[in-house]
Amino acid sequence: MSTFSKERQDKVETVQKENSKKMFKVPHSFVIILFIIIFAVAFTWIIPAGEFERTKNDLGITVVNPTTFKYIDSSHVSLFSIPLYIINGFIKSADLFFLIILSGGAFNVITSSGALQAAVGKVAKKFSTKESIFIPILTLLFGLICTTQGVNIFIGFAPVIVMIVRAMGFDSIVGAGIILLGGAVGFSTGTLNPNTTIIAQKLADLPLYSGIEFRILSFLVYMAVTNIFLVRYAKSVRKNPQSSSMYDLDIMDQSIVGRDLDTFGDMNARNWFVMLSLAGTLAVIVYGGVKLDWGLSESSAAFIWLGIVAGIAAGYGPSKIASCFIDGAKKMVSAAMIIGLARAVPEVLTSGKIIDTIVNGLGIILGTVPRFAQGIAMYIANNFINAFITSGSGQASATMPIIIPLSDIVGITRQTSVLAFNFGDGFSNYILPTSTALMGILGVTNIPYDRWMKFMWKMYLVWVLTGCVLVFTAQMIHLGPM
Repeated sequence: MSTFSKERQDKVETVQKENSKKMFKVPHSFVIILFIIIFAVAFTWIIPAGEFERTKNDLGITVVNPTTFKYIDSSHVSLFSIPLYIINGFIKSADLFFLIILSGGAFNVITSSGALQAAVGKVAKKFSTKESIFIPILTLLFGLICTTQGVNIFIGFAPVIVMIVRAMGFDSIVGAGIILLGGAVGFSTGTLNPNTTIIAQKLADLPLYSGIEFRILSFLVYMAVTNIFLVRYAKSVRKNPQSSSMYDLDIMDQSIVGRDLDTFGDMNARNWFVMLSLAGTLAVIVYGGVKLDWGLSESSAAFIWLGIVAGIAAGYGPSKIASCFIDGAKKMVSAAMIIGLARAVPEVLTSGKIIDTIVNGLGIILGTVPRFAQGIAMYIANNFINAFITSGSGQASATMPIIIPLSDIVGITRQTSVLAFNFGDGFSNYILPTSTALMGILGVTNIPYDRWMKFMWKMYLVWVLTGCVLVFTAQMIHLGPM
């Protein structure tokens, strides 16, 4: 065993001994989600079933009629049916399941060639002491793209970003955070988002893209506070690596730890061709999502092509490519299964017919909140609802017909209500284990959910406080029109 390998093993054993002294060990991510499913089942026995009548408005959007809520016969969900809901969750998440599996296969072909490591070494060496520039540039890039796209499209990018920041001396959380936090700001501030802002504005009878100036301001404010938080965290991890909740897991990764950036290899012709295939594929995926209305199925097919082309560029034969691809896909099975498990939660709640009851109850509570706090209350309520309705368009269709009449009554502009919906629907996705974007990226970067939350809970509190200030400001200035 080499001196470095022995030192690394000693570090791992030391950290494991320290962790074993702790009284409480956070359960596996599968266990956490299973408990959430069980709680969802329990809710179907506690919360009365209810429903709104739904109709299609003049724009063809299915919406609830807020005056038609009624209690209906209970539709309890049995504990024994949980496995069936999990299977249905896998079926309905099949496109995302295959995206994770196939991207893992493709990236294993690339990493086995050594091309990615060589490219990472060069990038990391150039920016090794410029994290205050490097991190904000990347978060801004992902944020701008996510003003119209979901963060899901960047699942395939995550291993690359993590490898780069690890080589710069940071931890895996910084790499995942660059994508998740940057993308969160772009998606959640709703500047141009067709699946949330536009639908909500249509339901509120607002001019499309109106109020964009304030949402751009919100984007800039959120981006600033997010980068300040992330850069400070990155610097603290570099200064004291053991402060990272990922320390014991990261130091076991032999592809990065303890290596000088000059030892990552040279960018020879084959490595350049491999990296060009990667860059080209990722560019095609982004272009397809933005311009061609691609879904996850098309992105998954692109990763199959990436594995083949990158393998050929690396000089591999068909059997070698297949072997590397299968090995990489195997590593992603756990991450992909989390997505199916998480999808079972809304399936249970929907089957129990309690989502409308929850929404109606929150609408009644909002009506009792003092006027000056109505905007903030709407924002907090949407955070809560997002735990039950993770689809942005679905949440808009379920909540806006209730919130808009309420905002008219208390004198809050409809534009402020849309803003509260944007923030509430978006930012909580990055702490919820039912979020496909979050769990997908954590899965492909091998970050356990509990390790992420040790970092993320502070960032989320900052986001909530920032959102309260922005929504309150919008309420005070009567953000319009309407």
